[in-house]
Amino acid sequence: MFDLFSWSHILILLVVALVVVGPKDLPRLMNMAGRWAGKARAMAAEFRRSFDEMARESELAELRKEIEDLKKNNPVSDIANSLTDVQGDLSKAVEGVDAASQAASETLSEAAPESGSAEPRSGEFEITSASPATEPAPAPASPTSVSPG
Repeated sequence: MFDLFSWSHILILLVVALVVVGPKDLPRLMNMAGRWAGKARAMAAEFRRSFDEMARESELAELRKEIEDLKKNNPVSDIANSLTDVQGDLSKAVEGVDAASQAASETLSEAAPESGSAEPRSGEFEITSASPATEPAPAPASPTSVSPG
């Protein structure tokens, strides 16, 4: 606190104050100087608190910005977005396949011969409407009677 003055300088100031003010008013002068020093310390403490608060607020603002950046660049959300894109592409592909299969079935029904006497072309199978033959079920064995004996 007294880095500016050496002990000899302080002693000289006290002697001059004693001579100028006088021994009667010196306690009142010291009281007033103490109050001024207290006010100066309070102002310095208030300045330090406000400076620290501003530093904390700027740090919080930086942290909020980093959090927002992380939310925007979150790999999990990127994966979720890409999955929804893939899901949309798959649904479009399924719709395209459904449309193509309907068109193919319509083409086949138009190209199918009206009479069943046409021979199949090479590589095709003949489609018949008859159900496959089933084998007759085996007859149940006749029960034999067992006599007690």
